Amino acid sequence: MKIIAFYLPQFHDIPENDEWWGKGFTEWVNVKKAQPLYKGHEQPRIPMNENYYNLLDDNVKIWQANIAKEYGIYGFCYYHYWFGGKLLLEKPMEQMLENPKVDIPFCISWANEPWTKAWVNESKVLIPQFYGGKKEWKEHFDYLLPFFKDNRYIKEDNKPLFIIYRAEVIDCLNDMLDYWTELAQQNGFSGMKYAYQNLTFDLMPNRDDSRFDYNIEFQPSYAWNDLNNKSAVQKSKLWNFLRSLKRRIYVETEKRLGFDLQRYFNHKGKEKNASVLKTDYDEAWKAILEHIPENEKNIPGAFVGWDNTPRKGHRGQVYIGDTPEKLNKYMSKQIQRAKSIYKKDMIFMYAWNEWAEGGYLEPDERTGYKNLEAIRDALEENNEFPW
Repeated sequence: MKIIAFYLPQFHDIPENDEWWGKGFTEWVNVKKAQPLYKGHEQPRIPMNENYYNLLDDNVKIWQANIAKEYGIYGFCYYHYWFGGKLLLEKPMEQMLENPKVDIPFCISWANEPWTKAWVNESKVLIPQFYGGKKEWKEHFDYLLPFFKDNRYIKEDNKPLFIIYRAEVIDCLNDMLDYWTELAQQNGFSGMKYAYQNLTFDLMPNRDDSRFDYNIEFQPSYAWNDLNNKSAVQKSKLWNFLRSLKRRIYVETEKRLGFDLQRYFNHKGKEKNASVLKTDYDEAWKAILEHIPENEKNIPGAFVGWDNTPRKGHRGQVYIGDTPEKLNKYMSKQIQRAKSIYKKDMIFMYAWNEWAEGGYLEPDERTGYKNLEAIRDALEENNEFPW
């Protein structure tokens, strides 16, 4: 079974973050300043041996790859930030490409959201996201091409697997993907394998997902949606029509403005009276394990935990009750479902190192290596260890 863990590169300084959030800002700034916000709230989270690493150090990337493979993680899915030719947080992935000692399969997810201060509870838009035409598409593809050609890049049938986080907001989606497929064929590939991972595209009426081979069930987002669509009111035609209408308005507005209007307004003046949203970890996993895939494109997801209060404070959400023992039990069941129900040999895992959202497999002072051990044991129990 190929467990592919999402990988965040924001653990090194860049000039833009120095300007926008203060000199020396990395994800560790949010992690270190976190505070317990209710009784029993386990914050701050501390890496084992206070390993607040710098991803520009190749030894860190080698260590990550080595321990990931040791415990059965098949590969990393690197988040990639591209804004019409402008890159952000690109250096760790570029250094990985140049260093074969970072020996682990990988693929790329284009995190095609506008760059805002939403993740630290501010509404300011820093870089909008637009998509341009063939010139911009070719520049983007040409940047990605050396990664696709690397022997470590995850491919199927000589087709690189490329993920788009938010397919629903790309106004030129089919034309762009068709052009990239042509460029891939011109460069010796048989084509491209495309996947999307954001729930909103699933919920769009009359969506055209014809260019996509896969729909990644990004967790715990899909679980949260399932948990909040159980009541009679939530299942009613009127309720769903109104939600669908609101969703369409926000998506169409984002296509024109280059940023998420809903997120913009959600972050204006609400912190003072907010309280942490608490969700039961077991209930979320119950929803995951009961979810029926829509069709053969669905790839199952999983999550180790979630607590984004280091970023969002009282406006954050916490999935309460996670333990390595539970993770082992649930992952074992999800591995079985991946094979028997989804007919897939992949599970996308949230996440390798989302420290400021509580979604990380890397060892910490709270549980040590136990979450990684839980993954390893679940794979071995099902004779699915990949190496």
